[in-house]
Amino acid sequence: MKFFRLDLLTLLISLFILGSCKNPDGIGLGIDPSKASQATLVDTATINTTTMLDDTVLTNSIGNAPVAYFTDPVFGTTEANIAASLNLPGSTTFTLPAGTIVIDSSRLVLNYADGFYGDSLTTRYKLNVYQLTEPIVSSHSYYNNKAWSHSNTLLGTQSFFVRQRDSIKITDIVTGAKDTLKKVAPQIRIPIANSFVFNNFFGATTSQLTTNSVFQNAVKGMYITLDKTGTTGGPGGNIYFNLASGASSLQVYYRVTNGSTIDTLIATLPLGNPHAVEIKHAYTPAILTQLSNPTVSTNTVYLQGLAGLRSKVSFPYLKKLLPANLTSSDIVINRAELVVTPVAGTGIPYVPTPRITLYKFDIAHQRVTVPDATAGDVHYLSVGSFGGFYDTYHKSYSFVITGYVEDLIRGKITDYGTFIAPADTTGMHLGSATIQTTNSPSVGSRAIIGGNKTSPYKMKLNILYSTVSK
Repeated sequence: MKFFRLDLLTLLISLFILGSCKNPDGIGLGIDPSKASQATLVDTATINTTTMLDDTVLTNSIGNAPVAYFTDPVFGTTEANIAASLNLPGSTTFTLPAGTIVIDSSRLVLNYADGFYGDSLTTRYKLNVYQLTEPIVSSHSYYNNKAWSHSNTLLGTQSFFVRQRDSIKITDIVTGAKDTLKKVAPQIRIPIANSFVFNNFFGATTSQLTTNSVFQNAVKGMYITLDKTGTTGGPGGNIYFNLASGASSLQVYYRVTNGSTIDTLIATLPLGNPHAVEIKHAYTPAILTQLSNPTVSTNTVYLQGLAGLRSKVSFPYLKKLLPANLTSSDIVINRAELVVTPVAGTGIPYVPTPRITLYKFDIAHQRVTVPDATAGDVHYLSVGSFGGFYDTYHKSYSFVITGYVEDLIRGKITDYGTFIAPADTTGMHLGSATIQTTNSPSVGSRAIIGGNKTSPYKMKLNILYSTVSK
C-alpha cells in the first residue's frame, strides 16, 4: 500500500495547483503585434545559367583511379585510362634468388574502389593492358588531357562484370607448408604474359634492379584501358580502382630450382606509385551547342564529373529585387537559399550525382569558397549547413548562401563567376571539413538540372529579409 498512498498524495497536490490557476491563457509573455518580427520572402530573382567545360585536373597518383568507357545517351562518350608504374618488391633493391626460375603465372591485381557509375547489370567489360613507352616521372605534373604513349602489344586481357561487393578466393602460397585458399577483397585479376615479367624482372640486368627509379625508367609501366569493341551488352560505365600505396599490384607466382630443392614463391610488384589518368569526352550535339554559346542562358544545364561539365550561375538583377523605397542598408537578409532541381525523368537509369558543390571566382579567376562555405567567416556554420547533398525526398539540392547574397546586394564583393559542379563523395572528401572547389577526377557521376526561368525545374533563389527599424 506504500506506493498507492504516495500516488494518491501526488494526485491531490496536482489538483490543488491546477485548480488555483484562474487564467491559463495568461501563462507566458504576450506578443505585441506592433513589435513582432516581419519578414518578406522574395523568390523571383532572375538566374542565368549556362553549361561550361570544366578545367583540366591534376591526376598524379590519385587514390581512386578511373577506367572508363561509357556511352551516355544525353552526354556522349567518356573514356578514362590509367598509366601506372611498377615498383620493385618492397620498393627497394631486389636480389634475384639463386637457381633456375620458372614462372607459373602472373596476375595484375586491381582492387575495386568506391565510385562506380554506369551499367553494372548488362555490360560485360573487357580490360586490356599494354606496356608504356614513356616513363611516369613522379616530379612532373600530369593533367587529364595528357595522352600516354604505349606499345600495341597486348600484355593481358580480362572480361568481367562489375561486382564491387563480391569477395573472391585465391591460392595463398605458404613457405614450407601446403598452399591454401584465402578470401580477398573484391578485385579484378588480369593474366599477364610471363614473357613480359621475365624480360623486365627475372631476366633484367643487376643494374636494372639496383634502385626502384632505375627499374621504373627501364620498364616504363603499364597502360590499362577498356576495350571499346570488347566491352559489350550495355552502355559501359566508369570503374574506379584503388591505386593507393600497395593496394593493387602485379603478382608473380614462380618456382626456383636450386639443386634438389624446389621452392614455390610469389613476388609482389606494387602498382601505381606514381601513376596518372587520361580522360577524354566526346559530347552530343545538344551539349556542343551550349558549349559553343557560353553567354546564352539556357533552361537545361549539365553537370558531369571526370573533368567534364559545370554550370555557371549568375544573378544579374539581385540589387533590383528590393522595393523602390528600400536600400541595402534598410534590410537584413535572414536567409538565402539556392534550390537546384534535376529535370524529372533524367535520373533514370543513371541517378543524379549524390553531391554538388558551389564556389566562385576571385578577381584573379581562382576558385574560392563563398562566405557561407568559408571556415572563419561570420556566415559560416558547417559543411552540412551549407548543403549540396541530393535530397531524395524533395528530389533537389540546395545551398544556403545568405552571406554571399547579402554581400552581393551590399556591394561588398563582386560576382566574377559563380559555379556549381559535381563534388567528390569518396574517401576523406565525404567527411571533409572544407567545401570542395577543386575538380576531382574521382567523380564519375552526372546530373541534368533545370536552368533559367523558362524551365519547369528552374533554379530558384529564395531570399527572406526583414526591414531595419530606424
